[in-house]
Amino acid sequence: MSVPRFWREIPARYNLIGTRCETCGNYYFPPRRFCPECRRQGRMVEYQFKGTGEVVTYSIVHTPGDSWIGGKPYVLAIVRLDEGPCLTTQVICDPAEIRIGMRVKKVFRKISEDGDKGMIHYGTKFVPA
Repeated sequence: MSVPRFWREIPARYNLIGTRCETCGNYYFPPRRFCPECRRQGRMVEYQFKGTGEVVTYSIVHTPGDSWIGGKPYVLAIVRLDEGPCLTTQVICDPAEIRIGMRVKKVFRKISEDGDKGMIHYGTKFVPA
């Protein structure tokens, strides 16, 4: 299997797919095989998140690492999805506009690349809603 095909077949990376426990109703991202609340009595099913949420906290990064391909400064935030799980992600906006409680929605963007002729990696980032 080629490397690009391998990454395309991981739905959570590209589509914000996690799991939901049908027993207790909790949502998880990334996906889990067992519910930590219900243990083995829980029934986990795949769940497609809506991709909307709010900023819980954030940091403005002024000096990114050498492999950073985006502009600077940039916003790195913890976003709580409407269904409950939190994830660390980049919010694409002017750093002066970011605020706790800001509504955001997912977008599909380039995350990194391996040199000028290397592989390009894509994934989920967020923008103001």
